[in-house]
Parts: sequence; C-alpha cells; structure tokens
Amino acid sequence: MLRRITPALLTILVVSLGVAALAARPPQDSPRRTADFVVLAGVAGLRWEDVDPQRTPTLWRMAQEGSIGSLSVRSAHRPTCPVDGWLTVGAGSFAAWNGSRSPEGCPTAGVTVEQPDGIGANLPDQESVVQYNQQRLPWGALPGSLSESVRCSVAVGPGAAVAAARPFGRVDRYAPALPADPRPLLGACVLSIVDLGTVEGTDPATRAEEAKAADAQLARVLAARPPRSLVLVAGISDTAQPSRLHVAVADGPGWERGWLTSASTGRDGYLQLVDLAPTALAALGRPMPERLFLGRPAVSTGGRPADLAEAIDAPADADREAAAQRDVSGVFFTVLAGVQVLLALGILPLLRRARPHAGPTGPNPVSGRIVAVVELLLVAVALTVPAALLADAVPWWQGDHPGWIFAGVTALLVAAGTAAVRFAPGYAGTLGPLGAVAGLTTLVVGLDVLTGASLQLNGVVGYSALQGGRYSGLSTVGLGVFLAGALLAGGWLAQRVPRGWRPAVTVAVGGLAVVVVGSPYLGADPVGAIALTAGVSVAAVISAGGWLTISRLAWAAMAALAVGVGFGVVDLRRPPAERGSLGRFLSALGDGTGGFTVHRSSTENFETLVNSPLTVLALTGGLLVWFALLQPWGGLMRLFGIYPAVRAALAGTVVAAVLGGLLDGAALDVMGAAAAVVVPMAVLASLRVLGHAADRTRPVPGRFRESGADDDSGSGGVGPTGGGDIPTGGGPLGAAHPRPISGPPASAPAAAPAPAPDASTAGSDDPAEPTADGSAVAPRQATRSSTEVAAS
Repeated sequence: MLRRITPALLTILVVSLGVAALAARPPQDSPRRTADFVVLAGVAGLRWEDVDPQRTPTLWRMAQEGSIGSLSVRSAHRPTCPVDGWLTVGAGSFAAWNGSRSPEGCPTAGVTVEQPDGIGANLPDQESVVQYNQQRLPWGALPGSLSESVRCSVAVGPGAAVAAARPFGRVDRYAPALPADPRPLLGACVLSIVDLGTVEGTDPATRAEEAKAADAQLARVLAARPPRSLVLVAGISDTAQPSRLHVAVADGPGWERGWLTSASTGRDGYLQLVDLAPTALAALGRPMPERLFLGRPAVSTGGRPADLAEAIDAPADADREAAAQRDVSGVFFTVLAGVQVLLALGILPLLRRARPHAGPTGPNPVSGRIVAVVELLLVAVALTVPAALLADAVPWWQGDHPGWIFAGVTALLVAAGTAAVRFAPGYAGTLGPLGAVAGLTTLVVGLDVLTGASLQLNGVVGYSALQGGRYSGLSTVGLGVFLAGALLAGGWLAQRVPRGWRPAVTVAVGGLAVVVVGSPYLGADPVGAIALTAGVSVAAVISAGGWLTISRLAWAAMAALAVGVGFGVVDLRRPPAERGSLGRFLSALGDGTGGFTVHRSSTENFETLVNSPLTVLALTGGLLVWFALLQPWGGLMRLFGIYPAVRAALAGTVVAAVLGGLLDGAALDVMGAAAAVVVPMAVLASLRVLGHAADRTRPVPGRFRESGADDDSGSGGVGPTGGGDIPTGGGPLGAAHPRPISGPPASAPAAAPAPAPDASTAGSDDPAEPTADGSAVAPRQATRSSTEVAAS
C-alpha cells in the first residue's frame, strides 16, 4: 500500500516546497507621493565616464545630493537609438520608431514636429508609430501612455516631443528649446520632459564638450524647477555601438544620497529605461495606466558611499565589466563547445576498447596513463563553467587584455578544482568523480546565489545588464549548471543509502534546490523552479528502481503544473503593480493580450536556438549519449542498472533542463549548460563501469540475502545497488585486475559449474555479480591469466 501511494506523497511534498518558495516575497511598500512636479531631463548617450566635477559641475552636485544608478537603455530595437529611447520613455514599455534605418541601425529620417497653434505641437507620424508597436512588435507597447496618465505635460526639444506625444500625436505644450526664463513653462504642467542634447562619438574631447553643453542646460533647468519637484536625469539611449550603461540621477524630496533601484531589476544601483515612466507617475501619486508598464517605480536605497567619486566608480566599473563581458562571453562558449565536440570525438575509440574481453584473445587494454589523463580532462571540462563563474571574483575586466586575463584565471581555477577532485577521498570509486564534481558545482553556484548572485551580474557565464533581461538571481547558464549539480549530488547521496530511503534523500536535496531557484530572495526564477519541480519528481519516483514510464512522467508534469497553478493563484491575489511575471502573464491572458507574451517567448526560443553556442553543447551531448553511451558497448546502460539513483538523477536533469529552457525562452541553453557538467561525468562513470564489466566473484552462499542488500531486478538493471562503488585502483581499464577466465580451467573437474547469476543481474550480456555483502562489484578471487590457462 505504501509503495502505491509513494509517488503521490512525493509529488505533494515537492509541490508544497515549490509553492512555498515562490509565494514568499520580500515586503513591497507601495510607492508614496513625494513630489508635486516631475521634470524628466534626458541626454542621449550620457555615460558615467562623462561626469566629473570640472566638465559637469551641475550634474556632479546633483549626484552628490540625490540618488544615482546605472541605466540600462534597452528598447524594442537594438541598438537603442535616441528616438527609440525617447519613445520607450513615453510608452513605459519596450518600443521602437518605425521607418527605414541606416546601416548603423538608426532611422534615416528625423522626427517631424508641427506647431500649428504655437502652444502645443503635433507629431504626424505618431499614428503609424503606434500601429507599428501594437501590431508588429511583440511587446505591445502603447506610445504616449505616460502623457495619457496626466492632465497635461510639457515637452522641450524634439526628443522630448516624442516622449510626451499622446497616442494620437498631440503634445500639450511644446518649446523647441528652453526659453530665457523656463519657470513659467516648467510650472505649467505636473510633468515636464526636457531634451538636453546628445553626447556621442568616441573622441574624449568631443564627448567632453557635448557633456559640458548638456550640463549648462541642466543648470538652467534646476534653477527654474518648480517647488517640491523631482528631477530625473537619464542618458536615455546609445549613440554608438556597442551598447553601454548610462547615467541615472534622481534629486528631490525622499531621494537623498542613495542608490536607485526598482522591482524590475531587484539590484541596488540598477535601473531600466522603462522604469522612468512609472517612477514619474508614482512620485506624483497618479495611478498607473490600465495596460501596465513593463517597468516598475524606482526607489532610493541606502548603502551608498559618502564619497561621490567612490560611489560613481561602482556604476562606471559595472559599465566596463558589462562591455568586456559582451566581448568575452561569445568566445568562451564557442571555445567550450569546440572542446566538448573534440573530446566527444576522441572518447569514442576509448569507449570501444574500454571493456576487457575474457579469454586469451582480444584487443590490448588501453594504457593506464591515457585513461588517467582522459579522466582528468573529463573532470576539467565539467568544472569549466563553475570555474568561469568563480573567475568573476577577480576584476579581470580592468586589465589591458581582459580576455586573456579571464582565460588565465579560469584555467587556474579549473586546474585547482580538478586537483581537488583528483585527490578527494573516494576518487578511485566509480561514482567518486561524479559526486565530487556535482558537489563543487552546486556549492559554487549555490553560494553565489545565497550571497546576492554578484558573480553572475555582468559575468561571462551570467547575465549582462546591457541586455536588460535580468539583473539578479540565477542566469540561464547558472540554472542549467545548478539543477544538474543538485540533481546529480542528490542521486549520488541517494545511491549511498538503503533503497527505501532513496526517494526521501532525492526529495530533500531537490526540494532545497527548488527553494534556492524559485525564492525571490535567492534565484528569483519561478519558471526554473517549476521545471526543477518536474525534474525532482521524476528523479524521486525512479530513484529506488524502474525506468521513466509514461505514468511517472505524468506525475512529474502534474507536479510542475500544480506548482505553476499554485503560484499563479497566489500571484494573482497580489495588487497588479506587485505581481510577478507569471501573474502578469495570467492577467494578460484574461484581458486578451497574452498572445504578445507567447509570441515573444517563441521568437526568443527560435533566435536562441539558432544563434547560441550552447545549442551545440546540447546537441553534441545528446548525440554522444544516444549513439555511443546508450549502445551495448557504451557502458551507460550498465551504469544505470548498477546505480538506479544516478539513472534517476540524469533523467530528472533532462526533464528539468528541457522544460526550463522552453518555458523561459532560452531554447536549449539550459540543456547545454547542464550537458556541460552531466555528459563528461556520465562518460567517466561509464568508462569505469566498462573497465570492470568482466569482473567475477563467487558469492558466499546465504550471505547475499542475509546482508539486506537490494534486489533491483524489477528495475531492469544490472548488478547490486547497495550503494558501493567499483574500486578501480587507478590502473588501466581492463587491467586493474587479471583477466577473468571465460570458463573453468582444463584441470578443473567438469562437474563444477559456475554459480548462476543473481536475479538482479538479469538483462546484461555480461553481468557483474554482487559481492558477499551486496555492496560492491569485486574481482573474482581466483582468476588466472591467459598464460596460466595455456600452461595448465
């Protein structure tokens, strides 16, 4: 009875952990009204390296008194041109200007601003721009949402007119430039948007002059600001490729000497361009539009250094790191994919010769030195991604040759990790390297998440603030590596306990991993938590024996669905402004706009599938497993039979990685990251199992059953599953012990048959026999070499 209800109990436990992890959220105070007026001043291309006390004294003083941050200027077009940036500010969502574009990617024609009455203005192209964003782009942005949320708004300059224009093209009040006395104009409406100019080019002298001119205009704005007003200064777009992080400063009541952040980034000191519109409305105490902004209101947090130069160095250094990450990341994953492909091709001959043949004939065993080197290479490859993550603890991006410095640091960390695995206790066992690598991987990623995921922000194997997709928690690569390490570690631990306890151990380890991935305090990845729930359910159900059947896969799907539904219900009960991505998606489905999210996710999946080097990693790993490891000579089926908990962990990893990638719009990237860890370890363990495929021992009669060893004959596996490892002794494959005799020696009595194999070895063409205590596969006690056979 208990065995029948075990899957249901495990499913309920995993679902409860998943919903608890996702439902708990940090307290979010509703933004309070802090100003009677808001002045939003934009400078296209302004970066923190353009700000200093001499060139930009006004902005320097404003930053000293207010709150500062790094602004990601992501829009619906990349790079974000000035007109795209201004349009995104007014839409509160990722938007882009339509029309033909130059080779650099920006519109060829300027913005037409008409002034029919001398008070306001009109943008004749606005209607086509709205249709373009509503019908052609996946974000469904509505340009003019910000101005529609206030009674009237003021625009100064053509860029500001783009941000302030209502959906039908009308700008309430407009001036091409700041008048001699800006006070009446800036006090006419509660919202004023001012275009302070552009800072562009790569020449430092030119940038300095343009920043100085923008600062002079800002001084006039600050001198004419209305009483009790909030002034926001933002570098609203890129002006050159590649993209960079830009300036964000807020000065007003309640914004004194802090870091800017928002719920959309979850990271102190970081803000998105789409956050500016909801920040302005929240400061004015105005309700958000019915179609919610993608951005969230910004707030000011403490912890900023008192010295402004030191404080500004943080966002400037983040900009340098993000720029270096963009250049190094693609090369790193391309090289890693290439190395794994070459290693997969090189391992095939070794797999074919790894299994020793009984009798006097057969291929010569592989040299022990070659085997040892290959095993260390497999360990090193599996540790490469965790080492690359740990390399970001060193400021490699500050050097003259950041790519080479990163490569050197990563190589040293890989060497150190490989040495730690090599000399760890239990390395000689079949599962020793697998357990050590899984533990190190889980430890590195887990500690980073528990300490704020600082290594993943702008890291080579993390996420970039320039991309604007994620700023905190687990990255796509981090998710793949962490779920693979956690499930493998859980399988390794479960294999070392009695059979009846294996599901509980798997759920315990996997449940903790679900909490780490899904908690908003930690991994902040609800989709990853839902996918990992399915993987943990699969692993728990088959950890005690058996294969992944349709019914068991259905249990996993039900668990993931239950977590998703449970979290969705909890999320929908929150106020609209506090909902997470799942709650917003369900709300969009309710009002008929969920198609934008579905279309966007499918587009992202396709683009990632085509362009990502991690796709090569996933496909290479899948081909190696299917056409080599799962073949009769590949050893993986034998490994699965001897160690069912490891088989369960690998099955759970595949389920979780595939679901996580598809649901998160990352295609095979999560699977590729997981394969970078799992496939080398599967190859290594398979090689060690093959090296002992012909080992024999005669069990002591009566002791095998008395020892309480497991009988996994129902699992379709091979050999004992008591949790012990096959000792390799560090020798060559097939040569660690003398070759066993295929039959009784010539001088032996003919009536002495070999003992029949145990039922747990059914299904193998050359089954390994259990030892007397049922805990390991040991060599036969009385084996003789082919020379001894000939002599007898």
